[in-house]
Amino acid sequence: MFEKELTYFIEHQKELVQKHEGKTLAIKGESIVGVYDSPLDAYLKLEENHELGKVMLQPCQKGASAYTATISIIGILA
Repeated sequence: MFEKELTYFIEHQKELVQKHEGKTLAIKGESIVGVYDSPLDAYLKLEENHELGKVMLQPCQKGASAYTATISIIGILA
């Protein structure tokens, strides 16, 4: 889900950050369908005009941390 949108963001990240750094992008396919101040603002505005779940919300930031997550699992061995 959202493979096309994520690929679009990664391929255009540099130019998107130059234009919209710090904003939340709404991406559908290979198009930016909205630029918002926050994820909540994006969600509320998008539900008026788009089917939710069909648009990817993406923080517009530099670097791979904009689109990756690190999950740490700490366990205790008995």
